[in-house]
Amino acid sequence: MNDLRLLPSVDQLLQTPSILDYISVYGRPLTVKAIRSVLDEVRNTYVNGEPILPQDELLDEIQDKLISWTEPTLQQVINATGVILHTNLGRAPLSQAALIAIQETASSYSTLEYELEKGRRGSRAIHAEDLLKRITGAEGAIVVNNNASAVLLILSTLARRRKVCIARSQLVEIGGGFRIPDVMKQSGAKLFEIGTTNRVHLYDYERAIQEESIRLIMRAHRSNFQILGFTSEPSIRDIVKVAHQAEIPVMDDLGSGSLIETNQFGLGHEPMIQESLAAGVDLVCFSGDKLLGGPQAGIILGKGDLISKLKKHPLARAIRPDKLCLGALSATLLHYLKEEALSKIPVWRMISEPAEQIKARATQWAAHLDRGTVLQGESTIGGGSLPGETLPTWLLAINARHPNRLLSKLRQSSPPIIARLDDDKIMFDPRTVLAEQEQHLLTYLNNILIP
Repeated sequence: MNDLRLLPSVDQLLQTPSILDYISVYGRPLTVKAIRSVLDEVRNTYVNGEPILPQDELLDEIQDKLISWTEPTLQQVINATGVILHTNLGRAPLSQAALIAIQETASSYSTLEYELEKGRRGSRAIHAEDLLKRITGAEGAIVVNNNASAVLLILSTLARRRKVCIARSQLVEIGGGFRIPDVMKQSGAKLFEIGTTNRVHLYDYERAIQEESIRLIMRAHRSNFQILGFTSEPSIRDIVKVAHQAEIPVMDDLGSGSLIETNQFGLGHEPMIQESLAAGVDLVCFSGDKLLGGPQAGIILGKGDLISKLKKHPLARAIRPDKLCLGALSATLLHYLKEEALSKIPVWRMISEPAEQIKARATQWAAHLDRGTVLQGESTIGGGSLPGETLPTWLLAINARHPNRLLSKLRQSSPPIIARLDDDKIMFDPRTVLAEQEQHLLTYLNNILIP
């Protein structure tokens, strides 16, 4: 009989051994909330004629609710997609040295804003600044929480209520729907567009400088798309020359930016940070978690006097990085200083890994699983870097009668496995699978593929 009187009370359920176990794991207050929530749901469904759940099923429902409430939404995954800087999957994985730096910084007190030598308050700005200046030769550096913040800080400091000149071909939209014009508007700067969508000439900059009250010239690298065909654009060196003749500073938003020449790996040329500085750019900004291979950060390099102005702006405090970011960033920068980035930073290990070595790994996977086919394929850089550029790779391809079901099962793994679907085949690219994750990937695959 469907009678709500058969439903146990909260106090009755609290006396059961299962609930006592839940309390030991999740605590009494949360467990009580879960019990009440489940009982309320049962009462609501009873109105519709649903049968009263037996007690063992009620206990299962309570446990499921506790798990769903406490399971982290941010968790580690295995990236088998072949997209190296996968924005949805957290972009650059950190080096072991960066992970150690985070652990040491987080587990104790630190010298975040303390000078040991003088025994007094210091500045958090010093921790990465010296390394950045040594690596790039820049006069000054400042770190903020991401590159959009870096752009906002520069514009707010140098061009609030003033005109900023930018080519129409560079009015890009970055990830998450954020657009350069919107960031400029938020800073209080006035956007002054020159050129056309596909062509901008040096005389466009010269005319704008002569006819308008331009306070700053901005170049934004098209890091996530290409313009092909009938196009033209002056070099950053020429732009700087024209701007400096009029005593107007130039900022270069590289988006990703690289300290390593990407041509050597068969890729196109990604604008390098050193190139912008050598061209005389006054300020250059870029991301920390893309081709740099570090934590999320916005990094600004350039002329010492301008960096000093940025540091003094009130916005700088609102967008400053925390100690974990600075610890990881410093450890990442040390790899560049010691010229060991290709072997120590995961992003660069993946980019530089030879295709034949990847083929050997894919072949070993197929042999271990005793199934699948090894096929040629392509890896991509991702993360708004090197649009349209790919690296040759080898894939483990597994046929599946119901590929979407298999992809769903892979995502249910712990940690979840993210692969890609192509022509009804599940593709696994070894390039982006970390060595320490391989065994779990193969074990889980072997279990779910057993006939």
